[in-house]
This record gives sequence, C-alpha cells and structure tokens, in this order.
Amino acid sequence: MNKRTILAAASAMTATLALAQNPAISAIYTPDPAPYVHDGKVYLFVDHDEDDAVYFKMKDWLVFSSEDMVNWTYLGAQVNTATFKWAAQGDRAWAAQAVEYQGKWYWYLCCNTADGKDALAVAVADKPTGPWRDAIGGPLATGFGFIDPTVFIDNDGTPYLFWGNKGFWYGKLNKDMISFADGYKEVPGYTDPKAFGDLQSKMDWSIGQKRMMTQYEEGPWVMRRGDTYYASYPAGGVPEYMAYSTAPSIDGPWTFRGRIMDEAQNSFTIHGGNITYKGHDYMFYHNGMLENGGGFRRATCIEEFKFNDDGSIPFIPFTQEGVAPVGTINPYQRVEGETMSHSYGVKLDRLAGEHHFVTSIHNGDWVKVREVDFAQGGAKQLTLKVESLRNEGTIEFYLDKLDGKPFASVQVTSEAECSANIKEAPTGKHDVIILFRGGDEQLFDFDWWQLQTVQ
Repeated sequence: MNKRTILAAASAMTATLALAQNPAISAIYTPDPAPYVHDGKVYLFVDHDEDDAVYFKMKDWLVFSSEDMVNWTYLGAQVNTATFKWAAQGDRAWAAQAVEYQGKWYWYLCCNTADGKDALAVAVADKPTGPWRDAIGGPLATGFGFIDPTVFIDNDGTPYLFWGNKGFWYGKLNKDMISFADGYKEVPGYTDPKAFGDLQSKMDWSIGQKRMMTQYEEGPWVMRRGDTYYASYPAGGVPEYMAYSTAPSIDGPWTFRGRIMDEAQNSFTIHGGNITYKGHDYMFYHNGMLENGGGFRRATCIEEFKFNDDGSIPFIPFTQEGVAPVGTINPYQRVEGETMSHSYGVKLDRLAGEHHFVTSIHNGDWVKVREVDFAQGGAKQLTLKVESLRNEGTIEFYLDKLDGKPFASVQVTSEAECSANIKEAPTGKHDVIILFRGGDEQLFDFDWWQLQTVQ
C-alpha cells in the first residue's frame, strides 16, 4: 500500500469517527466498566474479553485513568486469575469493582474456585497500578450466582458489598475490607411481592417471583445521593436493559423505579455504573459496537446525564458522540503513547506494573488524542520514544484530520529517543492524530511523545 493510499484510507476512517466517542476505548475490549473518582482523576476498572472469544473468555482485569473523560490512559493488566492461587486458572475473570479505603485499594472480583464454585475474591494494593496481591488467601464468599460484586462506602465510612446473579445479596464489611461484620443476606424486599403494592400486578410472572419486584438480573451498582440510596443493575432477563431501584436506607426497602437504558447495542448484556466528576454525572455501560465486537467482545461506553429535580434518574439514550471533554492534554509534558481517545489497528500490552505501551503497530495504524492544548505555540521540536524495534518506520503527527502535511514527522531508526524539528508550531486546541508508516511487518512499540520549545 503506497503512502497516498494509506493516507486516504486512514483519513476516511478518522473522518467517520470524528464525532464518535463511543465506544470510549478501542484498542482492547473492556466489558463491565467500574469507574471510581479519586484525587481529581477517574480510574476505570474493567474486565477483558479476548479478541477470539466465541463465549465468555476472560483471563485478566485492566485499569485505565482519565482527567478529561475522553482520553484514557492504559495502566495495565494488573490482576489475573493467577493472582489467586486457589482459583481456577486462565479464564472466568468476570465483573469487578475497586475502591480506595483508608490508604489502601481494594479490588472486589469474581472468578471460580478450582473445583468450579462461583466465588468473590479480593485483591489489595497501595495504588491502582499495584502491585496487587490476594488479600485473603481464599475466597471472601462462595455460592451459586456469587458474581458481579460492587462495593459501596456510606457517608459514615461504613463499607458494604452487594453482588449476585439470579439472586441479590449484601453484607456490611469490617474495617479490614476482607470480612463481613455480620455475615451476609439477601437484599430485603427483593423476594417480597408486597413491597411494591400494585406494581406487582404489572410484572410478568413468567420471569419468576424473585425478579418480580425489581426486575434485577445481575451486576449491581450502589450509590447514595442525599438521603436516598440507589441500586442500578442489568434487568429483565436476557437481553438485559438497565434499571434502578431506590431505598431510604442501605437495608431497604427497595422500590423499583424503572428502566434507565435500553438493551445494549449488539450485546445481550449491559453492565456499568455512574459517577459524578467535575460537576457532571456520567453513566458507564458496555455494548458490542467495537469493530469485530459482539456479546462476548464488549466495549466501554459513557453517556452524560442529569438527575431530575426529584432525584430520579432519567432515561438515558445511547449516543455515538458520547461525552464532551472536561480537560485538556498538555503536549509540552510527556504524553504516554497509550493515552488516546480512539485508535485503529493497534493493541495494548498485557503487563502489570507501571510501564505500558502501544503494541502490534503496523503500516497505516493510528491513534487519536483529543483536546490537545498547544496554547500560544512555540514548539520547536517533537521527541518520542519507541521500544522493541522490529522494523524502522515513520511516525507522523496531524492536526484534527489526516489531511495535508503533518506538523511533525519523526523517523524511527532506533530504540533511543528520536526527534524531528517543527517548522510551523501549532497553536490553540486541536485533536492530534498519530499515524504510523513502514513496511509490511510489525514495526515497533510506541512509548511516549512530547514537544519542546527549544532545540
């Protein structure tokens, strides 16, 4: 493929995605998103569908972060089934959620025991990038349908854990975060038809009494707003839609409030949760709309919404546009290669630790970074770093679209830092598209890039 053909094909692809922000991460499949706001940043904990999955094929859990809601920085595959020596290995790394509590991070996950039981596990670390270790040395709890844990810290600092498929359980955690204060039990009201009065007559009895009251299926997400507790969850059986219930206390009773999202596009499951960040409310969920996606290859999406005046959650439609940026990228500081809003062709490493990179880079692949603030300009040089050089190539940097000439073009001939002069310095805010060129084989791994104002 010649240079002009590559540019035309890549330009057509980026033009199609110019206004698209959903799915929010495109270099890897990211089902069951669990966002968490900490110290001015959003951390996103997800599981991972394998590229060749034809059923649930999930081996590890991933972490991302963002300060602008559109560019997500990959922080690694920090935990996998091997973290838990007692667990069945190599698969069943299903939905999870993590929080920070009293200076430690706790990641609640679900997997299988070696003899096949559904189990809740807990990993602990000093920071989201690990290292993570098994906090208990065995499961926190086991039982049929014991999956999809969600952790909630109440206003008084008391932690709770909710979970379950085809059943809905919860328990108050001790301050150690790895044991229950009073055991656990089924969520009150979940099996009580009288809890919802006339609403029960409108339900479909064929789905069974246990799902009658709340339409609950699995994947709970619990939060508090004012004096009201909210539980949102996939509902109604398969295919799932998103619904929610409210309660005056953490112990219920829970009142079904209705549908807030339709069945996910190209996926029979939907799973996620909501956060407030920089004054905006966001709902995370997954669908199967990423390239080659589907019910077993799902991707994180995000929608902004506003609570109604009475505190209820409105119906939230799906959009391709997703959310608007609430921050910018500073190109005069090191920008990680794995920080991006979109990508084509590339993959991410599958490593733990703090060092990560873009990999599986071939001729014509690209990544996009949104809302890059060049300010008043003054850039004289662009420097970048690659690793695992397999074949030499060129990395070109374009403003807003793949059209015309790049503002910087760096020849990559070694794993040392490579630089190129900038003749006309960009100013203001732009999207930056980074295009990789080379031969027919895999090129190199992309580590980071940065602008300099002096040569």
